Amino acid sequence: MRNSGRKLALLLIAAALAAMMLADFASAQPRPRDPKLPPPGPAPRAADGHAVLGGATKEEKGVFAPLFGITQPISPADKVPFQPWAKALFEMRQKSELEPHTRCKASGTARQFQTPYGVEFVELPEQGRVYIFDIGGPHTFRTIYTDGRSHPNDLELSYYGHSIGRWEGDTFIVDSTGFNESFWLDRRGLPHTSAMHTVERFKRTDSETIAYEITVHDPGAYTGDFTGGFNLQRDPGVELFEYVCQQANYAIELMVGGERSSVDRSSPIVP
Repeated sequence: MRNSGRKLALLLIAAALAAMMLADFASAQPRPRDPKLPPPGPAPRAADGHAVLGGATKEEKGVFAPLFGITQPISPADKVPFQPWAKALFEMRQKSELEPHTRCKASGTARQFQTPYGVEFVELPEQGRVYIFDIGGPHTFRTIYTDGRSHPNDLELSYYGHSIGRWEGDTFIVDSTGFNESFWLDRRGLPHTSAMHTVERFKRTDSETIAYEITVHDPGAYTGDFTGGFNLQRDPGVELFEYVCQQANYAIELMVGGERSSVDRSSPIVP
């Protein structure tokens, strides 16, 4: 009986590991739209006429998740104007995926949206704020000020930086600076420095889609500016849900990346 119990436990562990590997692979693949759904409608609009990023009403729930494979780069590496040290660091991260996001750290700019769980946009014009709530990873939120303020001169560096936004037609333009260097710019590991300044554009093209574009200016890591982006698709009816980052270290294979097979797991603390 004791041996049977051990065999059953080993089978369950093997099945769980196989499921995690399949889930990891699936999350890297582009997510196609369900062909059975009717065509998307027009973008919902606020009282002043601009397209909104959330639901058409306060009661309507939904989140936005990436429509492409989350491990795809925001811009092809051969199109990115790396400085030599930044290129070497990027290449190292393709082998050693020791990403802060897998340790529950917040991720600014494009990396914030590259999770399979999505984000929720909440616009509060009376407060001059737009909030972007994360579901996966750190389960935190980013604040974008829309009250006309500028960036302060004495910024404290942070994961999300300091963001100010404005509407131009149906495009929400977000200008951000004041980033720390403790996160990856995208899921593939694009590096950056505290000199980074980004401009993001969120365009609600229809009821289901936001076209996301980011332009990166970082003279500390790149020889020139570059632009990347992807689409976000709305999952209607989905609300923010409780998410415990790294509960019991279930995602250990995401914490060590390409070197997962050579990591010493004799310690309860994963390096």
